[in-house]
Amino acid sequence: MILNSNVAKKTASELLKIDAIKLQPQDPFTWASGWKSPIYCDNRIALSFPQTRNFLKEQFAAIVKDKYADVEVIAGVATGAIGIGMLVADVLDLPFIYIRPEAKKHGRQNQIEGIVPEGKKVLVVEDLISTGKSSLLAVGALNKCNAEVMGMIAIFSYGFQVAEDNFNEAGVSLTTLSNYNNLIELAVEEGNVSEEVAETLKKWRENPAEWGI
Repeated sequence: MILNSNVAKKTASELLKIDAIKLQPQDPFTWASGWKSPIYCDNRIALSFPQTRNFLKEQFAAIVKDKYADVEVIAGVATGAIGIGMLVADVLDLPFIYIRPEAKKHGRQNQIEGIVPEGKKVLVVEDLISTGKSSLLAVGALNKCNAEVMGMIAIFSYGFQVAEDNFNEAGVSLTTLSNYNNLIELAVEEGNVSEEVAETLKKWRENPAEWGI
């Protein structure tokens, strides 16, 4: 679910402006999964740009006030959403925790850092949604401690069908500020890519595992 089209375009514009999102179908990136990709998204870069991070923080806070007014704890997914999640918690004056993909192998062996929110209403913050697998691992950790997960908010989603299926199966509501379709539409409007390149970018999203092979 997208907040609204104006916010979606503004978010995409901000991310392109600071090079948090790079589009280069002629020189594709290789993801950790081995997929070839014409796009690379690193939203952590937004933390280095006060105007962008404040915009993202304010939009997230607006979603929380509108949809999750009774939330008690903000949780960031490590590592990408720790910074933005903490900013959102701060503006809302709420407790903050962050969640690792798995428990540490040393020390206190925590998976959740901060006060474990047993019985609390928790909203999860993510920076980027690809397949949703790592994001939903964080939800699983919260479920294990009997927290009430209200939903998840994220900056950007690639819009893969597998992600939608994973979130539906887990019964987790997802709201994103922007997504791949908004990005490509804006990139064409602003002259960042041609219509021809836009078609290439759309084809990648249809079958990313085999694109470029």
